[in-house]
Amino acid sequence: MSIGAGILNPVYADRMPAREATPSLEEAEALALALGLDVAFKQTVRLRTIKGATLFGSGQCELLGSEIRSRDLSVVVVNGTITAVQQRNLERSWGIKVIDRTGLILEIFANRAKTREGVLQVKLAQLEYQRSRLVRRWTHLERQRGALGFVGGSGETQIEADRRAIDEQIIRTNRKLQTVKRTRRLHRKARKAVPYPVVALVGYTNAGKSTLFNRLTGADAFAADALFATLDPTLRALSLPSGMQIVVSDTVGFISDLPTQLVAAFRATLEEVSDADLILHLRDYIHPEFDRQAQSVDAILGELGVGPEDSNRVIQVWNKIDRLTVDARREMLDRNCPDRTSFPVSATTGEGIGALLKELDARLRSDEQTAVLRLSYRDGEKRAWLFNENVVQEESAGNDGMELTVRWTHVQASRYQSLFGEDFAEDAAASM
Repeated sequence: MSIGAGILNPVYADRMPAREATPSLEEAEALALALGLDVAFKQTVRLRTIKGATLFGSGQCELLGSEIRSRDLSVVVVNGTITAVQQRNLERSWGIKVIDRTGLILEIFANRAKTREGVLQVKLAQLEYQRSRLVRRWTHLERQRGALGFVGGSGETQIEADRRAIDEQIIRTNRKLQTVKRTRRLHRKARKAVPYPVVALVGYTNAGKSTLFNRLTGADAFAADALFATLDPTLRALSLPSGMQIVVSDTVGFISDLPTQLVAAFRATLEEVSDADLILHLRDYIHPEFDRQAQSVDAILGELGVGPEDSNRVIQVWNKIDRLTVDARREMLDRNCPDRTSFPVSATTGEGIGALLKELDARLRSDEQTAVLRLSYRDGEKRAWLFNENVVQEESAGNDGMELTVRWTHVQASRYQSLFGEDFAEDAAASM
């Protein structure tokens, strides 16, 4: 059974030109569709001032209420942040459920989370959000508890009891989440003990990250033309053209005005991004909000500790070029001149992927150094590993063993040491 929904897109006359309101309204509609709502009504509402009680002016509230009541709607989505008081007053005025953008995104995440960690993260974010909404929205919140109650003392209001109940749930959820996080930290520590370079995919939701992830790694991660099609991070191995083995991490999509509760809740998951050797910032080149979306991603990366000083770790990737006309493609190439710092690709067709892989190779090998390793004839496992990593430049055999000249990165040298222990110090005695 479909749920009829209306979308109101409040824009402030002194902050957003009329032409910029349409993409904002379309994104709100896409969010509603991602939750499975049937959007029967949508409208941009221009505000001169913000009313503390209802957000909209009294005249606007009356006109909107008439429009809403004339349709078979079950919920109205306000594409912005509204206070608990505004939400309560709008629901009373219109006689219908009202949610804001934060509530809508939280509902989407709750529906899409699959792993235990994801479910707990979303539950924690929802509890934090609900706690901020306890403002006498129903009459039962005005009743006083009697002195005989086991929990509430004399004179305690229902709202205080509800807040305590939510606080207790937050504590329990946090404990469960900490257990899951410890497991994730152990997994991350194990990966670092045998370190592969990590490349993280980030981008605005629906930019095509999962499609690119599948194209690069041959994985079958779910990908769809929908906002927040996937939430749970996925890791896969990838062999670069040089033979270097790396790990690619697909992460949750970002969005403008991502609820702070979700940024905080998913911080542990997104640590894969801040710890990554390289970050691929995937951008939907054909989207009308191409630049604004990039600004939103950069803002969230900043919250995760990836700032302008880390620009050398971030590679810009322009996706969906297969949908460009000949003239638009020429304009894109001109835009990317003269330094060619961005990499146009099509995650769907594979166009441009080869150039991107070569860039990953070059970036990850930029710290390469030459070393001379001396191995005994018993060290066949070490020799095989070096050749498998494609780092051997020259090899010569003597009476006591083999001498190999290798050119490798710091990560490969560290991995060699982790794999073969103290022998590395002896092997590298004649290095560099």
